[in-house]
Amino acid sequence: MRSSLLAASIAFALAPAALAAQGMVNISPQQCVWHARDDLSWAAPNLDEAGWQPYSNWVVNSSSSRIWIRCRADLTSLRAQLQPAIQITLPAAYRLYIEGAYAGGSGNLRSGNFSMNVTRGYPLPASALQGHSTEIALEITYRDIGAFHTPLIMRPPNAEIHAGDARALVGLRAQAVLAASGTPLVNAACFGVIGIVGLMLLGLLYYDRSRLELAYLSINCVCLFILRAREFCVAAQLNLSYAVNLELLAAANLLLPIAELLFNFSLARRRVMPIYWLSVAVPAVSFSLLGMSELLPAPEALALLRTQEAFLSTGLAVIASIVTATSAFVAFWPYQKISARMRPLAYACMLSSAITTIWFAVEMTQTTAWGLPNLFASWRPELLEIRALVTAGVLLALLTLLFRDQQLVTQERALLAGEMQAASEIQQMLAPAEIETAPGLKIDVAFHPMREVGGDFYLCRALADGRQRILIGDVSGKGTAAAMAATLVLGAASARDSDSPSRLLEHLNRVLSDNRLSGFATCLAVDLMPNGDLALANAGHLAPYVDGKELATENGLPLGLSPEAVYDETTFGLARNVQVTLMTDGVVEARSKTGELFGFERTRAMSGRTAEKIAEAAQAFGQEDDITVLTLEFAPAEVVHA
Repeated sequence: MRSSLLAASIAFALAPAALAAQGMVNISPQQCVWHARDDLSWAAPNLDEAGWQPYSNWVVNSSSSRIWIRCRADLTSLRAQLQPAIQITLPAAYRLYIEGAYAGGSGNLRSGNFSMNVTRGYPLPASALQGHSTEIALEITYRDIGAFHTPLIMRPPNAEIHAGDARALVGLRAQAVLAASGTPLVNAACFGVIGIVGLMLLGLLYYDRSRLELAYLSINCVCLFILRAREFCVAAQLNLSYAVNLELLAAANLLLPIAELLFNFSLARRRVMPIYWLSVAVPAVSFSLLGMSELLPAPEALALLRTQEAFLSTGLAVIASIVTATSAFVAFWPYQKISARMRPLAYACMLSSAITTIWFAVEMTQTTAWGLPNLFASWRPELLEIRALVTAGVLLALLTLLFRDQQLVTQERALLAGEMQAASEIQQMLAPAEIETAPGLKIDVAFHPMREVGGDFYLCRALADGRQRILIGDVSGKGTAAAMAATLVLGAASARDSDSPSRLLEHLNRVLSDNRLSGFATCLAVDLMPNGDLALANAGHLAPYVDGKELATENGLPLGLSPEAVYDETTFGLARNVQVTLMTDGVVEARSKTGELFGFERTRAMSGRTAEKIAEAAQAFGQEDDITVLTLEFAPAEVVHA
């Protein structure tokens, strides 16, 4: 690597001396003529050039995408050179003819596609050095207006032709490359680091799919690197095809403002305002035209690029880009409400937006329609270098802050994992895997919480005197807070085996009231005696269903609303093989996508089915709350022990 740089530096330093010492011949446009269309006979020497026009007056346009250039030059001074050669610098596809003989070429004449390595050398035949007027002909297909669409490298579409010793021509090319590629190399190096880190962000996204801002920043970083690397390839005249160069330019410029916009608003946890989608759409039109031009034949491509150029000359795309660049300032407004944790990230985003805004504001001066002095033409190399360095620094700071933020998120998720483990243990208390069942009973339970934990609870215990106790209820609210309240209820009920259902509810009501918990709980307490008598007390809960009919019960206040609440009992005899169905309101309140409730009629009609079937039907209809269903019945011993 060092030897290559040293050789290039020596070539750069010695190139002017080499040119003078070795008799370089420059073939100027004044020595050439041009003619549109294509005719292979125009390569012949001694051609009648009547009707041909001076090449110095030629400009590329869609009506002359295919042209010929013919030049005459005295190359007799090169007879003494060891390796006489001719060097062509031309951003187009072409074929070279010397004295009517094919000498080489570059690119595809039919499509017009060519390589960014636009300076190429070809050996001169001895016959070209004999006379005092050597005829050189170029058959050319143009499909680019000549600027390479790069704000730093403005290469004219005109052919530059030099003849001399091959080594001197190599030095001339090296001199041009070194002069043009210094700033793009610095920019590409800066953004190369950013591009690598941007790819690393995809790794973080793989482990945390919820942080979409990482994906947007990754796209932003990679697009910036693509643009800067492409500029270096053009300046260094690497073998990058024009088609790839154009598509990279169009794609990166289409994605970049969208990614930047989404990143700023996603980081601020806000929706993108409609005006910003409009500001992104305006320059997108320009770059879409640019990308589409590659799909067209050369004449149509030139016409489309001229349309794009006319669109850019209005300045609308630059104004839209300035609006887009302000997205960070708007996304984080009002600034006084930015959290301390988010503040460094917000300031980094706004600094990046400020730099981009300044860039486009200066670029506005090259729009002739506004009548401003063109500061962009003289300042753009320095501005681009400053923008590259500052933007790279801001993005690195932004990435550092995001990595720090990611570490905090990881730590918080570790704590959350611990909390979810505790919640899982609470859930096991609310919905135990095994239930106690007294002899001669069959009990089934279906429990479907809306979240990891919920407010529904149930208790099934076989008491020492042969009673089967069942408790089912629902705490108002959802999530961990409701689950904790439900756990309190179950804990308070665990040591009250001697209480009747009504006295048990009175005790639970006092416990909730004394603990001053927000909200309340509905609850149904049931004791089934060995002889089949069923005693129950209801605290604002859904009444049970017996063989498809709602059982009339005395309904008291939900638990926790009034410490003096009193609960009455209802008693009836339960015959063998008669099913009692208890459930929470998550069944009745299930709601379809159209807003229709599952309702009491459907609930009553399904109440004779198994607990799981009822719960699944409500869940499929549209679950909006915790769903718990419990069924019990006297059953023969062979059914109970099946």
